[in-house]
Amino acid sequence: MNDARTADTSAVALPEAAAAHPAGPVRRRGTLGPVALVVAGGLSVQFGSAVAVLLMPRAGALGVVTLRLLLAAAVLLVVCRPKLRGHSRADWGTVVAFGIAMAGMNILFYQAASRIPLGAAVTLEVLGPLALSVIASRRLVNVVWAGLALCGVVMLSGGGFDRLDPLGAVFALSAGVMWATYIVFSARTGRRFPQADGLALAMVVGAVVSLPLGVVEAGSKLLVPSTVGLGLAVALMSSVLPYTLELLALRRLPAPTFAVLMSLEPAIAAGAGFLVLHQALSLVDALAIALVIAASMGAVRSQMAKSAPQG
Repeated sequence: MNDARTADTSAVALPEAAAAHPAGPVRRRGTLGPVALVVAGGLSVQFGSAVAVLLMPRAGALGVVTLRLLLAAAVLLVVCRPKLRGHSRADWGTVVAFGIAMAGMNILFYQAASRIPLGAAVTLEVLGPLALSVIASRRLVNVVWAGLALCGVVMLSGGGFDRLDPLGAVFALSAGVMWATYIVFSARTGRRFPQADGLALAMVVGAVVSLPLGVVEAGSKLLVPSTVGLGLAVALMSSVLPYTLELLALRRLPAPTFAVLMSLEPAIAAGAGFLVLHQALSLVDALAIALVIAASMGAVRSQMAKSAPQG
């Protein structure tokens, strides 16, 4: 993930956000295009995260977060040109909370990715939105899905997180908590600001929050042209491009279907970790990730069944 995702990822775990994009009957024709956009966005995010891991020896995890948020904020400000006037104090409070959650999620996730394999980090991070889905739905069947996800996490840890690096696992789980928080405030921001204006402003807040930390860790390394270039690649791949693709997809794709596709993120992350970072998975690790993906899909589908109109 985790890492930061668009405001529309609130559909992963928040029923009220799904209501903003009513599912309705899904037409088979015309669905393949939006699905391809979502998958392309997921590939972009996770391969961007892999590039970020490669950049960490140059700028550190906090330096990478700072570069990503600063450069993504700059691009989004130019593209969106959000209006600063006409917003209430509550609007600004929401976007500031959104930006802080975004910064916290990125900082914690990149700290995790610097210590444990990318696939494992995203798998643990996904537990945050999954837990939010279980709490929001209040359905017994989702407790079963949560139990299945917990089994996957236990398998991934090999009976003890020391196999993964305990601190890295804690950072990933904490990033999941921040992702759930991010989902809540992204949904609220999306309702208060038009188009992607709230996202652009929140990205600026996140950049401001992360800047002191990045400067302390990386200092003048953040100004090296090659490092800035890689940082721009991370910003485009992990923020700007996937946000755009997902926004286009959600105009034609039901939010619950989008949420199911988001559940594939751990698998995509594992593939990116293998191809870019040469982080091989054992059979047990692959099965553990598959269990978490199945649990996420099951939770989303049960929520779809609950919200479907009764005939």
